Order: sequence, then C-alpha cells, then structure tokens
Amino acid sequence: MTHAAVPWAPCSDRARERRDPLAGTAPRGIRWLLLEVATGWGPNALLDAPFDRELGRRLVRRAEAADLRILAIRRPGRRTPPPVQRWAILDSRPGLESIAWGEATDAADLLELPLDGSAGTPSTEPIYAVCAHGRHDRCCAVRGREVAAELADARPEQTWECSHVGGDRFAGTMVVFPHGLYYGYADDGDPVCIADAFDDGRVVPDRLRGRSSLSHPVQAAQHYARQDLGDDRIVAYPPLEEVATDGGWRVRLGLGAGAGAGAGAGVDDGIGSDADDAGSIVVDLVEEASPPLLSTCAATRLVQVRQYGLRGIT
Repeated sequence: MTHAAVPWAPCSDRARERRDPLAGTAPRGIRWLLLEVATGWGPNALLDAPFDRELGRRLVRRAEAADLRILAIRRPGRRTPPPVQRWAILDSRPGLESIAWGEATDAADLLELPLDGSAGTPSTEPIYAVCAHGRHDRCCAVRGREVAAELADARPEQTWECSHVGGDRFAGTMVVFPHGLYYGYADDGDPVCIADAFDDGRVVPDRLRGRSSLSHPVQAAQHYARQDLGDDRIVAYPPLEEVATDGGWRVRLGLGAGAGAGAGAGVDDGIGSDADDAGSIVVDLVEEASPPLLSTCAATRLVQVRQYGLRGIT
C-alpha cells in the first residue's frame, strides 16, 4: 500500500491520534560524538551539502569504527557561525556517564581527534539536544524548534538543536546527555520541566522513550515498573536480567538505587550481574507489531513497528 491510499498529515499529528506508545523506542547509543555545524543541514546533516560530503563521510566512518554515534549540533535561532567549532564526546553508560568538550578551528581537525575519551575538558553540565532537523522531517522543524527555543530561554548554555536522532513521529524529540535519556512529544507541555526533573535526578515518565544505552525491552520494562510502583528516579529499576520468552521478554529489575546498573555492571547494555539488596521485580512483556502506519512525513509505504505490551509484573 502506498502513501496515495492514505490522506497526508504530519507524522507527529498521526502518532498522537493513534496514541503511539513512547516506551521502549529510544534508539541505541552508548558513546557519542557531537560536532557543532552552525550552517543549514541537508537531509543527512554530515553527508549532504552544505557540509563537505567527503569530509562528512570520513568523519562518520571514523566515528562508527570507534562505536560512536555522531550528531551535528547548533545553537537555536539564526546565528553567525562561530570562529571555532565545538565538539563533545559523551559516554551514556550507567555509572560511567561523562561529557568532554573541545574546540576545532576546522571540522577536518576531527580526523585526528582521539575518540577513546582521553581528549577534551570534562564537564558536569548536562546537554539538552533537541532534534530540529527540518530537511530530514518537517515535524522536527516545526515542533523541535519550538522546544529548543523554550529550553534555550531557560538554559541557553545547555541547549542545542541537533540532527536526526530517530523517531520523527514522536516530535518534538530530545535527548538529555550524558545519560542518553530520549524524550518524545516534548512540546506537549513545558519542556523545561524535563530539564528541571533531570536536575533532581528524576525522569518525566509520560514523555520518556527510554535510555539509549539499554535495550528496548529493558526500556519498556522500566516504564511499566515506574507506572506500577511510581519511582521516577533516573537510577531506579536497574536491569539485572533479560530473557527472551515465547512472543516476548522477561526482564528482572532491581528495586534499589541502581547498583546493578552502575559502574560495576561490566557490560555495555547496563545489565547487572548482582541483584540489588533491596530485592527485584520481574516484568513480563509481549512483543507486538503495530498496525500499519506511515512513520515519517516523507514515508510512502506503510510499515509496522515493534511495540511492547505488559503481560504482568511479579
């Protein structure tokens, strides 16, 4: 079935009409490279004009070879390109969260930048990266720029527009770094509340898509645990075990302050090896396919996306 069979509407409007669930939709991202590109962005910010295509390909290949996700960032609003480009290397793993900032006189200098975390000046200031990549999807331009403008009024030094992060239909989308907390529908309410919650070590559950360093089943399981038990701390419900079942997943989560997913977790996906002293809960999920939908504004083919329903909590 093609787009012609479905009357066009912005993808984020349709997602709201369908009540597409946010939980368990945060794309994978453990370590990140952010590069300031203050000009306009093509459909692929670092691979299309006006950015140098050949340089962009080399930067993307280099980042991917080091297992880093790369994003273009810029300050909200129309600004004169700065004399130097800022960059940041981030680690989103639970217990290992970090941000290091640096500057480059030219983007080509990043071809020599160490990507192992040894470069840059450490920072404890969070980064609020709001997708405003209009050439990728119009919803990101309309809704994302509104979110970025509101956040920039309250937190100008911490707010950046960023290139495509995934999930256009959830616009306005944003990522809170260094923790890699993905949010959707951020313009349905005051986005500054998301930043205020982060300052308090909490999440905003009804806007949270998940944490990028955790698997989709764990993200969904944490959502249902918060919904059932009410603990909205970022460190709540660390993953202890994740097992595939017939048609779904069984995820065991800790009930303590996050020791199972901290620095001692030992693996990139945040799965801990030791149960928390406070006990644990088990969340049983069913993995389902959504009804056919157009996932972006430019989509012409209906697709089904993965969703996670709740079987039960033990």
